[in-house]
This record gives sequence, C-alpha cells and structure tokens, in this order.
Amino acid sequence: MGILEILGIAGSLSLLAGWRLYLTILATGIAMHFGWLPLPEHLKALQILASPWVLGVAAVGTLAEFLADKIAWVDSAWDTIHSIIRPLGGALLALALVDASDPTWQVVAFLLGGGGALLSHGAKATTRAVVNVSPEPFSNVAVSSSEDIATGGLLALAIAYPPLAIVIAIVMLVAAVVVIIALRRLLRNIKSTLKRAMGDGETPTADV
Repeated sequence: MGILEILGIAGSLSLLAGWRLYLTILATGIAMHFGWLPLPEHLKALQILASPWVLGVAAVGTLAEFLADKIAWVDSAWDTIHSIIRPLGGALLALALVDASDPTWQVVAFLLGGGGALLSHGAKATTRAVVNVSPEPFSNVAVSSSEDIATGGLLALAIAYPPLAIVIAIVMLVAAVVVIIALRRLLRNIKSTLKRAMGDGETPTADV
C-alpha cells in the first residue's frame, strides 16, 4: 500500500472507531487474520489485532455496544463512558498504521487519529442525545441500526478497496462537522423554545 492508502485507512478506521470502536477492531482483526488486508512489512505489528484474545475481547465489546446502543439513555451513558476510550482507540489505530521509523508521522497520525475519532464520537453522542428526547422508542433503534450498517459497510469498503479509504475518511470528516453544527443549532433552538414556553407559562401574582 502507498502512503495515501495507508493514511486513508488510518483516517477511516479512526473515524469509524468514534462510532463503533469494538466493531472496528473486530472487523480489522478478522480482515488481517484471513489476509483481506495486506500489510507492508513495517506494519506487521498490527497483526496483533488478529490474535484470538484480541478478537474475543473485541467480539464481547461489539455485542455489548450493539445491545447498549439500542436502549434510550443507556446509549448516552455508554457514549459518556467511551468519551475517552474511543478517541484513544482511534489514535492508537492510526498510530499503528504509520511507519515506526518516522516519529514525525507518528505524532501527526496520533493527533489526527484521536481528533478524528473524537469528532465522529461527538457527532454520534450528540445525535443520540437529541434522538433520546423523542417520546417514542423506535427512532433510537432505527438510528442505532443505521449506524451498525453504515460502520460495517464503510469498513468493508475501506478494507477491500484501500484507494477508496481516503475518500471515505474525507466524506466522514465533512459529515461529522456538518452534523455537529446542525445539532448544536437545533439544541439552541430547542433551549430557546423551552425558555420562552416556561416564561409564557408563569402565572403573575396579583398585588395586594
């Protein structure tokens, strides 16, 4: 793989880790185990992801995340717990994909990987907080299932077609920024509406 393909995969994996860290590790490990993701010589250390122990822990984490993410407010609690874990996992995944002989690129990969994972995690967590306000339970399951399908599909594309990985990373990055901006505006509007409603509902006291 060339440097652009490596950076593309690193960016894709770190951004997807912000959504589904355990699924990202599990899918990447399986791809390495079966040789679907060929690695250059300097990335052979990543083969640890194909270890049965790592795959087992990632599988348990994937199942736990799959279930927790379908329950309103449990998903937000799960996201809160993973506010550090996901960015750190994304940073380490990106770091592992960069040549260890180049410290500069390692620092850049670590920072960008962690930042990308934090950004996508922020978009996910904010989206789920907004969805949880909905009075019906089905939107939560629908959004969560969509995230599962999108993560699996994008991982498959990035692994099967490394040249597409850089495109996937750019699209995900732009989408995360747009979602965060849109949701922040929505939350501000909701907050303003609630304040006005509370103000209008106040009962004036009569002067004696």
